[in-house]
Amino acid sequence: MTPGHPPAASAPIGPTGKPLYDSACAVCHIAGVAGAPRLEDQAAWAPRLERGLDALVESVVKGKGAMPPMGGAAQATQEQIRAAVQYMIARVKP
Repeated sequence: MTPGHPPAASAPIGPTGKPLYDSACAVCHIAGVAGAPRLEDQAAWAPRLERGLDALVESVVKGKGAMPPMGGAAQATQEQIRAAVQYMIARVKP
């Protein structure tokens, strides 16, 4: 921040899930950072999908392994987290 200028506003996350995925989740889920299942790896996602949407959302909200609570998107609401998880599920479901 420069003197006399307000801090830059963060971009809105949006209701669909893709904006949050793009701004927070993709960082790890594209490359598989710290064991995160790569978004396009259906085999890695299969056992996770069996747990169901609510369990996946809970994992993100609480954090799991190297993933911090709220998937590192502290500004996100639980509804936005759910939407991002739904976006990811839609991408990996056979």
